[in-house]
Amino acid sequence: MHEARLYQKLEDNTVRCSLCAHRCTIKDGKHGICGVRINRGGTLYAATFGKVIAEAVDPIEKKPLYHFLPGSLSYSLGSVGCNFHCVHCQNWQISQQTLEMGGFRDISPEMGVERAIASGSASIAWTYNEPTIWHEYPLEMGAFARQKGLGTVYVTNGYITEEGLRDLAGMLTAFRVDIKSFSDAFYRKVCGGRLQPVLDATLLAKELGMHIETVTLVIPGQNDSMEEMEGLIRWVLENLGPDTPMHFTRFHPEYRMLDLWPTPVRTLEKIYERAKELGINYPYLGNVGGHPYESTYCPSCGNLIIERAGYAIRIRGLEGHSCTRCGGRIEYVSEIR
Repeated sequence: MHEARLYQKLEDNTVRCSLCAHRCTIKDGKHGICGVRINRGGTLYAATFGKVIAEAVDPIEKKPLYHFLPGSLSYSLGSVGCNFHCVHCQNWQISQQTLEMGGFRDISPEMGVERAIASGSASIAWTYNEPTIWHEYPLEMGAFARQKGLGTVYVTNGYITEEGLRDLAGMLTAFRVDIKSFSDAFYRKVCGGRLQPVLDATLLAKELGMHIETVTLVIPGQNDSMEEMEGLIRWVLENLGPDTPMHFTRFHPEYRMLDLWPTPVRTLEKIYERAKELGINYPYLGNVGGHPYESTYCPSCGNLIIERAGYAIRIRGLEGHSCTRCGGRIEYVSEIR
């Protein structure tokens, strides 16, 4: 197996992983909370290096990323395991599985880049499960990808340490982060984590020059109060800036949270409208196919810039980075440098 990065050797063949904010202390023969970083004889191994359980070529809008190479394809890879155990997980069939499930496909970092290029993709996304715990694999593949001019994307819960994120600096171009709630109690109860490390990592990703978009799955009765949503919006405004795309996504019952109902669309609309009022230039709704609030509008004049229906897009009012009506600048990543 592939030796892990970012860990310390302790006494009695014990190790401490410093990749994610759990900072697991792992005894010989055991694994961390993620289930895939394993201590064997005092050496920590990344057990899923090169082991892929899900491979697809997706529209970049599926991540969702709306201001990163819009209209392009993204070669997307996932494996098993997660450092969260969200009771409402949308990808629980793989994220909550173990190494024993089988069905893996071996794809080397070099092969992954070749397959991405052959697919016509403009980027590689590590997604479907938590990419943080796959660290060594995307780090190595991403280095090859950047040499070939591809973008690199983490679809992440953001529960990564400063050491882990700095290790990705210079390789990772987009950090699409779930901010699942603006409540630490929610994180502890529902996800098995904490809020502050996610905020810290997101801020650091911004400082390191990564493109940031946030996603919040709005769950009825759990994290949908306007007070909480305003707290999150204000934090993004103050720390990431008004041009940060914020996605507010409709919840559907899944995994172990089957007793709730789907989010009322009007709840999402109110959050979107409040985000606009507070100063977010690019709020969006998700899981509401065909809704006008999926589209991009010029923050200066309201002109329709990019029309979306699900993952299909049509560029309507954009020339370069300028609105065709008023000339106002539209912030998005149009190319990888």
